[in-house]
Amino acid sequence: MDYDMSRKPRDQQRKSCRSRALVLLIVVATNTATFLLFSDASSAIGIRSGEHGRCITFWNSTKLSLRDINITEYALAASRDELLHLHDRLVTASSLVVTLLGINDTSSNMAAARDEQKHAAADGLWQPELTGELQLAVGPHKLPLGFTKNLGSDQLFPAVGQGCRLFPDELERYMNYKPGGECPSDEQFSQRLMLKGCEPLPRRRCRTRSPAGYAEPTPLPASLWSMPPDTSIMWDAYTCKNYSCLANRSKSKGFYDCKDCFDLRNGREKGRWMRDDGALSYSIDAVLATKPNGTVRIGLDIGGGSGTFAARMQERGVTVVTTSMNFDGPFNSFIASRGLVPMHLSIAHRLPFFDGTLDIVHSMHVLSHWIPDAMLEFALFDIYRVLRPGGLFWLDHFFCLGTQMNTTYVPMFNQIGFNKVRWNARRKLDRGIKMNEWYLSALLEKPTT
Repeated sequence: MDYDMSRKPRDQQRKSCRSRALVLLIVVATNTATFLLFSDASSAIGIRSGEHGRCITFWNSTKLSLRDINITEYALAASRDELLHLHDRLVTASSLVVTLLGINDTSSNMAAARDEQKHAAADGLWQPELTGELQLAVGPHKLPLGFTKNLGSDQLFPAVGQGCRLFPDELERYMNYKPGGECPSDEQFSQRLMLKGCEPLPRRRCRTRSPAGYAEPTPLPASLWSMPPDTSIMWDAYTCKNYSCLANRSKSKGFYDCKDCFDLRNGREKGRWMRDDGALSYSIDAVLATKPNGTVRIGLDIGGGSGTFAARMQERGVTVVTTSMNFDGPFNSFIASRGLVPMHLSIAHRLPFFDGTLDIVHSMHVLSHWIPDAMLEFALFDIYRVLRPGGLFWLDHFFCLGTQMNTTYVPMFNQIGFNKVRWNARRKLDRGIKMNEWYLSALLEKPTT
């Protein structure tokens, strides 16, 4: 990078020198042509003048009559006029060339300035200068076959979250490993980096560890409600070191994210979305009944915990991808052990689906007032984007304060443009009525026109 930056001033000086040299060359050529034209006109005849008259003699010394002399004088005068006119035109042409070269030089300087700004911006993104594995991971890399119209470039830029540049020390630590060797045991550190905006993380050239005594997963459909073997994952990153500990968290004191999600036998997971109370709690069957049979086929559950929503949908022939974070628990590994598709993705990440492709999107508790308003609005529009026309957005127990409901969130939902299929709001009373906390559940449909 230092080498490239040091070359830029010299390159620009060389370009400027070449431009000036070209202008000088054109001017010299123009004057030379004019001189030769005048020389050619006077070399054809010789002129000798005396006090009493003129005698025009060709180089072969042939004498001319007075009439011939007059004719020659007129011809010479006409030739001089033509040469002067040609000279003026050449001078004008030279001026135009100089002007054009000046514009060209200015354009070149402007382009060079833009390139410098781009380089400066790129340099500013990564301070200090990238080295080693991080430099390779961030790129860009030249394409072996050169420019491709599909990319509009001759380079390939690896996808790296913009927040990565704000935490260079953490990023250097994340990329500090032996290429081709074993990856560090840094799951929680990596996840914190993701949550800071470094999402996606750079790729690494190392091998993740496999647990000792790994056992094959339970086949479907039994896997949907079976506890996986403890040897199916690495436990280094978690407080609990086995699934029994996770399943018993509901009985212990303290706060844990999705505290009873891992108890598939005796906890609330077994009964979720099975009963419709006509208020906040909708049942899966009631939601599916709002659409023609079989038309809800694929979907997404945002912040789906241990994957129970996807499991219930799987029982009904609907494939649902579940996004989840590993907050002191192997949520993604647990979802996968049930034969479901996990996606380690934060709420800030753009949904990795094409426009108008999903039949249903569900979210419970995750989309709530803890998210900044602008980010929440972007997330809602992103959900609208990935749903097909007629697709369903099931907002499950959205939490906010009563003062926010009608002033902030109802206008926000109205602005997105969904049709309301169901809409239910109730007070959240577990901390008392004075807290003025509310839940909102809604079934919203993307318009077909």
